[in-house]
Amino acid sequence: MARVVSGCWWLSSRAQGGRAVAKVVIVGDVGGCAEQLVRVVGPLVDEPDTVVIQVGDLVDRGPDSPGVLAFVRERLEADPRRWVQLIGNHEAPYLGAEPFWPVPLGQADAVLLRTWWLKEWLRVAAAVRTAEGEELLVTHAGLTVAAWEELGGPVTAGTAADLLNTRPEELLFSYGGPLWAEAGQVYGSWLLDRRPAPFSQVHGHSTVVSFQHCSWLCEERVRQRATVDWVARHTVARINGARFVGVDPKHGTAGAARWAPLVLEGAQLIGV
Repeated sequence: MARVVSGCWWLSSRAQGGRAVAKVVIVGDVGGCAEQLVRVVGPLVDEPDTVVIQVGDLVDRGPDSPGVLAFVRERLEADPRRWVQLIGNHEAPYLGAEPFWPVPLGQADAVLLRTWWLKEWLRVAAAVRTAEGEELLVTHAGLTVAAWEELGGPVTAGTAADLLNTRPEELLFSYGGPLWAEAGQVYGSWLLDRRPAPFSQVHGHSTVVSFQHCSWLCEERVRQRATVDWVARHTVARINGARFVGVDPKHGTAGAARWAPLVLEGAQLIGV
């Protein structure tokens, strides 16, 4: 059973120390690879007290964007509180940004994305508190220092998510914003800033490694601070007291044979 608390929702069927808890599953970019989404994420969706956050880029590149949208549509229509859908740069052209992908979606799928946007079933950001008390801002591409400052320098992930979900278009549709920034750009900005990062982040969109070739694609100062799970296709960079977790599995046109979402046991959704 779910209940609404101060604009956020919480699963209340389990509790620890008086606080509602859940399993939060963060799914990286899908990119039209419906088979990979259904195979890996499908079994997790129906687990009790599980919330899925998908970081955007549902469509394009892979063989079955309509199949991806149909899978997500079923979950959103069943209970949008248990599937939190974020916007990626590949959804952005259908919501006001300039088109850039050479093969557009069909009209019905384009209308579906616009409908989700109007219903607020498409979000810009979410925030999670882990069982250990770490706050994570979840966006498509990550928040650079410049984008964070443009938001007013929020000190919590929940506040940052709330501000992003007001849909500041100039920030969203700019190439340094949370739909477009490259992982190296995000990490490099916080390394240069030197101030303690106010919260940790989880993002998709790009990565600092090549999973296909098991090689690094970043500067040495980032590599020194980063670790990789080559099987799950996650990266973690530790910068200025915070973690920056990349979850884009880089499915490409055919889909990764092995990959996994980021699973956070006993986590709370604190902003969406």
